[in-house]
Amino acid sequence: MTGIVTALARPFRQRFLSHQEITDQLEAWARAFPDFVRLQSIGTTVEGRALHLLTIGREPNRERPSVWVDGNMHATELSGSSVALAIAEDFIRLHAEPDFDAQSLPPHVRDALRRVRVYVLPRMCPDGAEAVLTTGRYVRSNPRDRRPNVHRPRWISRDMDGDGLSLLMRKEDPSGEFVESRETPGLMLPRELEDVGPFYKVFPEGVIEGWDGATIPDPYFLGDNDTDLNRNFPWSWAPEPEQEGAGQYPTSEPEARAVVDFVTKQPTIFAWLNLHTFGGCYIRPLGNAPDRKMEPFDLAVFRQVAQWGEEHGGYPTVSGFEEFTYEPDKPLHGALADYAYHQRGAIALVCELWDLFAQLGFKRKKPFVDHYTQLTRQELESLGQWDRTQNQSRIVRPWRTIEHPQLGHVEAGGVDPRVGMSNPPLEQLPEVCARQSAFFLRLAALTPHVTIPEITVEPLGAGLFRVSATITNDGYLPTHVLDSARNLPFNEAPTAVATAHHGAELVDSKSARRAIGHIDGWGRGRFGGSFALFFQRSRGTVSRRVESWVVRGPGTLEIRVESCRFGAVSHTVSIDMPTPGASPTAHGH
Repeated sequence: MTGIVTALARPFRQRFLSHQEITDQLEAWARAFPDFVRLQSIGTTVEGRALHLLTIGREPNRERPSVWVDGNMHATELSGSSVALAIAEDFIRLHAEPDFDAQSLPPHVRDALRRVRVYVLPRMCPDGAEAVLTTGRYVRSNPRDRRPNVHRPRWISRDMDGDGLSLLMRKEDPSGEFVESRETPGLMLPRELEDVGPFYKVFPEGVIEGWDGATIPDPYFLGDNDTDLNRNFPWSWAPEPEQEGAGQYPTSEPEARAVVDFVTKQPTIFAWLNLHTFGGCYIRPLGNAPDRKMEPFDLAVFRQVAQWGEEHGGYPTVSGFEEFTYEPDKPLHGALADYAYHQRGAIALVCELWDLFAQLGFKRKKPFVDHYTQLTRQELESLGQWDRTQNQSRIVRPWRTIEHPQLGHVEAGGVDPRVGMSNPPLEQLPEVCARQSAFFLRLAALTPHVTIPEITVEPLGAGLFRVSATITNDGYLPTHVLDSARNLPFNEAPTAVATAHHGAELVDSKSARRAIGHIDGWGRGRFGGSFALFFQRSRGTVSRRVESWVVRGPGTLEIRVESCRFGAVSHTVSIDMPTPGASPTAHGH
């Protein structure tokens, strides 16, 4: 099948695809590889678009450790869809192309990845993304407003100059807060004391609904699109006004509800990547408390993941609470990654794709979130210069004079953030896709891996045999995945079940099923204290269990180890009555 995957590729590494183009790509993969690619819709948007979910892995209905990737839950953050599709393509190539090196991973890691089931939701808010692609308007998530109190004056995005886009408008005003850059024509800068004007007010391109003829309302990022999907998930949800964009209730939006409905039925998900833009960082838990409140093993695992993020993805990792709260000690509520970590027990990360700040040579700020708000005039000027020289002037658009039906003489144009600001330049999109796939493949390779490598049969006399099964977890993660997830109601400890067939009989039928407890993997995270130079010691038999049953034979005995957290594995042994002076034989499969 070598080459088939490449031949099927749509240009998601070269530009941002429409909903129909994404649909075409997913359908092409599902048609070409029915043995290990399945496409389904987990819900429908208000505007009638399917929420496409791709499942990758042979025997897609077989429960086993699984990972999740989603992108583009914020409408302007289109490159999340491109990266999600690139990750999906790499997993498909793992199954379709035996020689695919999976971003330079060795064969045993590729084998581990082929055991993992992969869920990819390339675009969580197709309605919003379609509006951004076609009009350029600002939409946080979806282009709708279902609030009942819409009679107050507010801005409604609309193309006013006939160029097909809804960007910005500016109007001269002696009390204006902005001036135009003298170095980059068209770029608006915050007014300073020494500036001589002209001065401008800057508004969304559109009209004022409910206008009284005099009062201009303050623009608001959720003015005509009421809900931020990343504030609508159940964990730590809080209503307006405590949390802007929360929605009417947790999962009030069909997109959020579809995700929660699906993943609640999939307790096998152990890793979760939530793709956003922009900034160039990974945001990890905790989102609601400092690191000293985090389980030590969890923190050590996230430190290991952070190393790969820096080395392969190219971005640093920051704490959600310590470096990504917009107001000190005020956590965000209803975020998807918090839900995935706290309620689904997954290694959950937000990736803010596209490090514009590094491109412009900015020094790292701490907390990281200050990059978005604390920009100097000089830094904004450098953005304008970079846009001219490195981004084909895609961001700063010329201003065009128009007569506005409400405001009179204004100019329309200004910043188009879609390419180069909210998302990487198209020329850099292939590298962004490749690096994030290289990172996520390593994260997915942390999978728990429960096996039954050995079964022995010992004769006890009088037709009785002791059958002993060695059960191991030779994956990185324990079967409970994270220490913080141990007490989640669905985080079921493994159970061993013995079933006799073909004439064999368990002597004690009550011992057929038994809880064996969670089994550690070999991973200990990074800097978790297990590898101190002065005391390098391994833990004991924490990754192995030996369970025995007494059987009256001959016949067969199936040993099955199962948990809704990782699925099930089984091994069947044949017990043959020995001839005089010989030992019984055991044939496993």
